[in-house]
Amino acid sequence: MSQSLQTSLLWDGSAARPAEIAAVTLVIERDGLVIDVDAPFHDDPPPLAPPGPTWQLWDHEVVEVFVAAADAPIYIEVELSPHGHHLVLRFEGIRKDVARCLPLVFSAAVDGARWRGRALVPTGWLPPGAPASWRVNACAIHGRAAERRYLTAARLTASTPDFHRPEEFLGLRL
Repeated sequence: MSQSLQTSLLWDGSAARPAEIAAVTLVIERDGLVIDVDAPFHDDPPPLAPPGPTWQLWDHEVVEVFVAAADAPIYIEVELSPHGHHLVLRFEGIRKDVARCLPLVFSAAVDGARWRGRALVPTGWLPPGAPASWRVNACAIHGRAAERRYLTAARLTASTPDFHRPEEFLGLRL
């Protein structure tokens, strides 16, 4: 059971440039959710911390995956970077985190102008309900200062780049 997402929109709904679109594949396995990333490498400066759980990873080049329960404001955010950094947050309510910096099995490698990564999110961290009822979104962030770009797979209606909108996520199609 898998689903592919592409960050083909900017946060405001306009089309992203084809060369900056990230592809994310979600696969449900017995041990949890496997997230595969294939994204352009923009060579933004990495975090100063060593690879692993990294707070405020969203300030760097990152691909984010959100998985939400269909009927409750319970969701996780998984942030993955081309340099091996990651951040997993669990929420019970919009932006109300109940767990942060959860350790994750994650590997990433840069290959020229692209990077690829694979993460395994354990079953116990995923939202309640059957996977077929979940809602998902993938986002990609890169660039610095005025050149910062915020891409998304789901069309959002926010007036600023706000990805914490589970009601606008896409239905998981397995």
